[in-house]
Amino acid sequence: MHLAVTHTTRYLFSEPVVHALQRIRLMPKQTQGQEVLRWQVEVENATVELEYEDQHCNHVTLVSAHPGSREVVVRCSGEVATIDNAGVIGRHSGHLPLWSFLGQTDLTRPGPKIRAMARDCLAQGDTLLDRLHALSRIVAERITYQTGTTGVDTKAEDAALAGTGVCQDHAHAFIGAARAMDVPARYVSGYLMMNDRIDQDATHAWAEAHVDGLGWVGFDVSNGISPDPRYIRVATGRDYRDAAPVTGILFGAMQQDLHVSVAVEQQQTEQ
Repeated sequence: MHLAVTHTTRYLFSEPVVHALQRIRLMPKQTQGQEVLRWQVEVENATVELEYEDQHCNHVTLVSAHPGSREVVVRCSGEVATIDNAGVIGRHSGHLPLWSFLGQTDLTRPGPKIRAMARDCLAQGDTLLDRLHALSRIVAERITYQTGTTGVDTKAEDAALAGTGVCQDHAHAFIGAARAMDVPARYVSGYLMMNDRIDQDATHAWAEAHVDGLGWVGFDVSNGISPDPRYIRVATGRDYRDAAPVTGILFGAMQQDLHVSVAVEQQQTEQ
């Protein structure tokens, strides 16, 4: 599938900026199942200071706002070709060892609710893959998808206690439970082409678990499937904080309003 993406992030500041540095992870990975055909980053009232690859092999761009600015725009666009691997990414690679994805983080650390999810999926299948699919269903059943009830700092156990959350919470709960089962798991941020619309107001998130014989396998808890050609992998990490699309520091503005618009659509390929 040939997908075109446009992602615009607009910052509006209540006062002129003294200093702002944003870390952007928005360039798709060149990895099994997808090929980046083209990708570009454009900024307004800002300067691209540095580009590098982090410990998770994510492409990172550092952008600094021009002093005195009250608005900064970061616009990313490009095209990616994807194929259907049934969510299988394959063998582990990168700068970090596989065992580093067994350790819990502050966002994934399980409490009674998450541990119960891990325990309840163990009897639902003869193979680890079966049990992980069961875990995905259990997480979705016990954390109802509902926007506006959680934030970027919400912990998986807190979302489980509340019984509501979004794709980020689903991914963290799945990861926390999988690691409690001694299964390496990681967070994925990326793009998803929706069947019913092109324009969206956020990126998407899902989880991957490592299965012997297959390698990394994706699980989109929120949609109840493994990623297919509509998905574009952008960044991975131990949790959201490692793979967040945008993070940074800001001095000199009392308030910052963030507006995000994403468009993902299929392109027709020439015969």
